[in-house]
Amino acid sequence: MPTIQFTYCTGLRREIFANARLTGNWDGNGRYSEQWTTIPMQQTIGEDGCPCFTTTVELDDSQVGWLFRWAVILDSSAGADRWGIATEINDSNSSDRYRSFTLQPDSGKPQPERYYLTHSRLLGAQKYYNDAPQPAIQFAVWSPNAQNVEVVFGGSSGYIGDDGSGIDSSRSALALSRQNNGIWLTNIANSALANFANFDHLSYMYRITKQNGRVEYKTDLYSRCQIGQGNINPNGAAYTGDYRELDGSVSCSVVVDPDRVLMQPGDSITSSSQEFTSEAEFWQNEFNPNRPLPRRVEDLVIYELHIGALGYGTNRPGNFADAIQLLPYLVDLGVNAVELLPMSEFRDEQNWGYETSHYFALEYSAGGRDQLKHFVRECHRNGIAVIMDVVYNHYSPDAGRAQWAYDSDVPEQNIYYWYEGNSSNYFYSDGRHFPEGGYVDNMSTGFSPRFHEEMVRKMFISSAATLLEEFHVDGFRVDQTTSMHSYNVLHADGRPLGNVNVFGAKFLREWCRTLKLIRPDVMLMAEDHSDWDRVTESTENGGLGFDAAWYSSFYHNLVGDASAGREYAKLIPTAGYGDNDPLAMDYFAGALAASGSHKVVYHESHDEAGNSYYDEGGNRVESRRTIVAAVNSAPLIGDTRRFAEARCHFACGVTMLSAGTPMFLMGEEIGAQKAYRYRDFINNREDLLGERQTNGQRLFRFYQDIIRLRLNNSGLRSHNIDIIHVHNSNRAIAFRRWDNSQEFLIVASLNNNPFGSGYAIESSRLGNGTWREVFNSDAEPYGGNSVGNLGGSIGSSNGWIHVVIPANGFVVLQRI
Repeated sequence: MPTIQFTYCTGLRREIFANARLTGNWDGNGRYSEQWTTIPMQQTIGEDGCPCFTTTVELDDSQVGWLFRWAVILDSSAGADRWGIATEINDSNSSDRYRSFTLQPDSGKPQPERYYLTHSRLLGAQKYYNDAPQPAIQFAVWSPNAQNVEVVFGGSSGYIGDDGSGIDSSRSALALSRQNNGIWLTNIANSALANFANFDHLSYMYRITKQNGRVEYKTDLYSRCQIGQGNINPNGAAYTGDYRELDGSVSCSVVVDPDRVLMQPGDSITSSSQEFTSEAEFWQNEFNPNRPLPRRVEDLVIYELHIGALGYGTNRPGNFADAIQLLPYLVDLGVNAVELLPMSEFRDEQNWGYETSHYFALEYSAGGRDQLKHFVRECHRNGIAVIMDVVYNHYSPDAGRAQWAYDSDVPEQNIYYWYEGNSSNYFYSDGRHFPEGGYVDNMSTGFSPRFHEEMVRKMFISSAATLLEEFHVDGFRVDQTTSMHSYNVLHADGRPLGNVNVFGAKFLREWCRTLKLIRPDVMLMAEDHSDWDRVTESTENGGLGFDAAWYSSFYHNLVGDASAGREYAKLIPTAGYGDNDPLAMDYFAGALAASGSHKVVYHESHDEAGNSYYDEGGNRVESRRTIVAAVNSAPLIGDTRRFAEARCHFACGVTMLSAGTPMFLMGEEIGAQKAYRYRDFINNREDLLGERQTNGQRLFRFYQDIIRLRLNNSGLRSHNIDIIHVHNSNRAIAFRRWDNSQEFLIVASLNNNPFGSGYAIESSRLGNGTWREVFNSDAEPYGGNSVGNLGGSIGSSNGWIHVVIPANGFVVLQRI
């Protein structure tokens, strides 16, 4: 009888699952059955050094040629009886999750059937565990169209030219052999590969003979490190310079031991082995019981941090060492989460990071993988969660040595990019051949990835799992998810491609499902502009599985970037004209009310602080930082600055007190004024520490207190919100926030005059009661005039209340 060897591989070193059971559509006699049979699996350690589960099943000879389905059921911290197959079948009309195989005739050896939850330790330069006292090394690359694949090693320059210049001639090339799944592997029996340590920190590339016989040198897309921290791209020419000046996205990959960490932050490539410690020892004292980490999105106050924009006063981009030095400042500010702009390897050193080339390698110019681990550990010791921004809707536009045409020059076989149809069928209107026509645009800066290919989806998923497990990050913000599930069109003519959207959604479900299976408390956020309710529904209910979605309409109605139209209120810049004309408070009220629907709300983000623009009379009008928009770019001196800061209080206050998860861009807390643009941010860095002690002192104090108010009160962190009053002419708004134990009333105004005699509000939800003022944005420490209710008590009677409201400010009342 044919025997099937089933193996469930996690690809993760931590023991996450237990009590694994195989289930499949056969009966106790080994014949096909609609009733699935379930049997226990045995836990073991795989060749990758990670826990796996295995068992064998004998099927009847009569079933040869039949198609069978199987899956694995697991117990974990997420709960008992979890379905262990996170990958959906490659059918646009189905979200079913199972594996299938055709039974082969008995060959005397078990027929292997494997499922990899992640490829984190499958592809790349990985440790291979056998019976030897130390792990061997195995190189593995997915290259299904290649004729031949070899590993070649780089020399001291860290770069291999298109002609092979830069190869270390003292090291022999390593041949790889093709497997049935398109993966190429080195021969583990090769004695030269018997000790992983002999290859640690060597630079290498894959020499791939493409389908047409052309030889190209390609980086390892699963590399843990790309050498180089500069801007130089030799474009295939010979390079003999300093490896540190190279752009890491085009240079050699580097063999890295993922189970070791530098004891002190530094350059891991030049460090000796004595300077490393084990992963277990490094993370041993990661947490501080006196400063617990937040574990729910609702409990976060997020500080959006661009590492490259640190390093004020230097001539280099910021790095993780700068970020570690900033932590006392962030602790004093009171935020409990930082969201890092993308830190996976990207093009050049001066970049926002949204041009990812290698998803497992950390940007070397920022300090690389070891410095990120030190940063995360220090954040956790200070009670600060770390959210990573990740980009899956496109690759780096300079991907010639990475994803682009990895093993074939035929567009249909460009394995990392989605291509529709046959390239011979696309032409320009003048009859010229247009082979690029079959690629897919999605309103990003590159062609859409090949989401119908499981290996591509797994690359993205596995890189996130690696950040979770090896770097201990606490959550993710996924860039422009709408591009993946809604915006896909054919490059040739802009025709919508619904099938691409379906697979984009399939990928996002698999991504969320896998990460939640690994870490149930991981916090997942999407930059999504579709208002599709499925984005934040659980995958079990057919949703994409995110905990929250960025809510740009909140920003556009509150502040509004330069390209936002008349459909948005743009309260802050409109108030900045200085008159007392009516404002569209009702527009903003709608956005505020929707903040309770699993939203991340913000009054400033990286996209909105100078990156957007429109043309007016031939002039480019750009978006601005909040304090600049608040007075329409008037000089920030005297009363003008006072008005600007007051309106900043309003913007920050309604964000912090909304029913969404509040976030703001670095520098808002000290009144950052310089335009934050992707093309020249390094020339517009702000002196955060210096401004905190001088011009930004009062604003920083305001941020401290409003953050503390939110984090100390559960009623302000709930999803409950009720807009009870809106008045466009008075430029006023009032809303309730509550949970089972607390109730708050927030009354805010952008009127340039205070309502010093009291402002009347009527709502049956106020009823009869007593309210105490617990916060006033016009308090003297914030630079205000202390116009308010003096911290006293105010009564509501039959739904009526009279509240003193400061000009361009707000008060917070708590029911007592």
